[in-house]
Amino acid sequence: MGAVVAPRNRRVYKVRDSKLLKPSEREALFDRIVGWCAAWAVGHASAAECDRLGMSDAQRLAARRALSGLGVPVDGVLVDGRWDFVGHRSTRRIVGGDRTSLSIAAASVLAKVTRDRMMINESSCFPAYNFEDNKGYPCPVHRAALHAVGPSAIHRRSWVFMEGLVWTGVPRYRRPDSQGVLPFEDSPSRAHLFPPPARAGPTNNVGGRPL
Repeated sequence: MGAVVAPRNRRVYKVRDSKLLKPSEREALFDRIVGWCAAWAVGHASAAECDRLGMSDAQRLAARRALSGLGVPVDGVLVDGRWDFVGHRSTRRIVGGDRTSLSIAAASVLAKVTRDRMMINESSCFPAYNFEDNKGYPCPVHRAALHAVGPSAIHRRSWVFMEGLVWTGVPRYRRPDSQGVLPFEDSPSRAHLFPPPARAGPTNNVGGRPL
């Protein structure tokens, strides 16, 4: 999650929604944006935190870390989209904000480049998944590697593409709701997706499987 404090008296040009830019264009803009903004930070949530908290709360956590990393008082926040995942007292939601707000677009570029660089660095540790090319997105090569060798230490065990890894036998982790009941687990049509656990017990921080 990226956060940027835009200066009042300077602009940076050719910055737009990171999804509309080629990787080489984002890389070329990265240092320009860093030199332009008054402060910037990128916040992350680990795979284990995503599994434990769920993606909505993990996104909130990453946003809080990004804002904290700015190192300056935050008196207002612009967020892209309809959902306020920041929870700041002065949050303004902008649908399509990464195409209309310079600060949101700049933050999206910094976050995307930072994430891509992290995945490229991880590729040497986990060569089977081709992270240097797919950056962790579920392309056919990545999904084939999951079925062949199972998830790595940096994969979310609750990711939908963990479903049905028959060759590795690694189950997809399903986080209980606040009442401790898994969604749809009492549905006969989906009962095969929720087999009873082998035995009760504490779970580890990564996969949620019995220790």
